[in-house]
Amino acid sequence: MSAAGVVDPARVVDESGRVVLEGVGKRYDTVRGPVDAVADVTLEIAPGEVAAVVGASGCGKSTVLRMLAGFERPTAGSLVVGGRPVRGPGPDRGVVFQDYGLFPWLTVAENVRWGPRRQRLPRGVVRRRTEAVIETVGLTRFADRFPGELSGGMQQRVALARVLANEPAVLLMDEPFGALDALTRTSMQHELRRIHREAGTTILLVTHSIEEAVYLADRVVVMAGGASVGVPGHVREVVAVDLAGERDVNAPDFNAVERRIAALVHAGTDGPGGGADAADRA
Repeated sequence: MSAAGVVDPARVVDESGRVVLEGVGKRYDTVRGPVDAVADVTLEIAPGEVAAVVGASGCGKSTVLRMLAGFERPTAGSLVVGGRPVRGPGPDRGVVFQDYGLFPWLTVAENVRWGPRRQRLPRGVVRRRTEAVIETVGLTRFADRFPGELSGGMQQRVALARVLANEPAVLLMDEPFGALDALTRTSMQHELRRIHREAGTTILLVTHSIEEAVYLADRVVVMAGGASVGVPGHVREVVAVDLAGERDVNAPDFNAVERRIAALVHAGTDGPGGGADAADRA
């Protein structure tokens, strides 16, 4: 992806994967009065693009993702996916959480086919789609296993396959690898890059790891503020990750982007009552 934010045409599937947020805000009513969790979040994610959101705890990263998923309604602005306003959850958006959320009484294959069967797709379509996504995540030999028989990394692969089986235009991921050990997390990052190359699905990833964001994303959205520091969460800057070829976390150009984003994350609250480091106070 270029610095201008243009996605390689070969990766663009169609406009169903375009995500547009305009002036999005979320206010909660509490016993102490209204609290603005996020305010004036404006962002566009192109079809086929991978965008990562980073920032201090409490800056509103997950709130933005939940609104895009349709789990929460914004109190200001608009969210549009594929040209349609987000009114609630929908099959056009798949969500992967840190908690795998698998049905322990169902096998891998049964977990994966659950979504397509709920859509009442023809039996042959469900079978072919289930087999294809299980193969994509490398779990064909484990299709008849139950979640409790799998490692954490394998369970997360099942969670990803279950979402991909619904063929969403947009994949929303909230700290999906946060509960994994370092080696498994690195393996899953490689796996996600491979799957994205094959599927071209638009991805919005929320993560606390700047290295993970730079490794996976075309652009990194840096958020600041948050209710805990008295300033609504907002987008501080969007950084293009303009790295050619396969990304090496030890390469100087990779580290330079990582340092730039880290400086933005730790730069303070960007608002009234600011000056203190949001990462330290959140």
